[in-house]
Amino acid sequence: MAAAEMAQLWRGGLLESTHRGHAVICDDTGAIVESWGDADRVIFPRSSCKMLQALPLLESGAADAASLSDAQVAFACASHQGEALHVNMARRWLGDLGLSEADLRCGSHEPYDKTERDRLILGHEAPCQLHNNCSGKHSGFLTVTKHLKAGPEYVELDHPLQKAVKASFEEVTGETSAGYGIDGCSAPNFACSVHGLARAMSAFAIAREDGPVRERAMHRLTRAMGAYPELVAGQGRACTELMNAMGGKVALKTGAEAVFVAIVPEKRLGIALKIEDGNSRASEAVLAALLARIGVLDANHPAAQKRLPAPQTNCRGIRTGEMRLAERFL
Repeated sequence: MAAAEMAQLWRGGLLESTHRGHAVICDDTGAIVESWGDADRVIFPRSSCKMLQALPLLESGAADAASLSDAQVAFACASHQGEALHVNMARRWLGDLGLSEADLRCGSHEPYDKTERDRLILGHEAPCQLHNNCSGKHSGFLTVTKHLKAGPEYVELDHPLQKAVKASFEEVTGETSAGYGIDGCSAPNFACSVHGLARAMSAFAIAREDGPVRERAMHRLTRAMGAYPELVAGQGRACTELMNAMGGKVALKTGAEAVFVAIVPEKRLGIALKIEDGNSRASEAVLAALLARIGVLDANHPAAQKRLPAPQTNCRGIRTGEMRLAERFL
């Protein structure tokens, strides 16, 4: 099945670009409520599946053994900006484990946060692995690794941690993974269908605080993300701003190449979407539209209006065009 037209960029009254993709909304049984494009399209969920990758952190008992706070649990699901808040949390977490930045296997990159970037430049400092947007996830990985007394190369496919991640991933998506790729942070990223990813999010949505071990883990991860949206992404980011707009009642997570998911406990729904051309301006617009469609996001809230309809401006502040929903997606 072909991808569906979802979002468009208009300039000067003419259609300039069209973004096509796939989206699925699943109910509390994992069945499809609505879908666009190809629900069976196999994708790499990228960072949108960090909640799934964090399941062994809670299910193994590692989180409790390390006395992790809900803030740390949320941070384990983060794709953060590298703000001082994020860097300091990762540093303290590793210190509490008796480890250091050198034990991470995510690699270094310049922080996305301008304040922290400028501080490094002015101080003639190089960015380190704590600035990596996945340092929270990797701090969680190291917590499990230490708890299991496993080897230090925790991103290797045959490491006990990654075996546990794959098992959890396949069980919750309800699929045998079609394969894996290496993510930007060096960890394996297991493939699944858009439906499988939405089905996993619906499982998180219905998880009970007093349920079995997995449900308790899912419930805690979802609520932690909603309670600490600034740790999940950061200032100006769609995940943080939209979660704040919904009062933390919905957990959101984006991934590279325009993947986005939502966990909606009050509606007992899970959402997953993938924009084919990998453009995040489109995934943010479509995700905002879907959240408004199911009645959990006020379409007039500034965080929603920032994404859809999203005015495009140039460096002089002149309006040049806007993002719109494609007619077939309305």
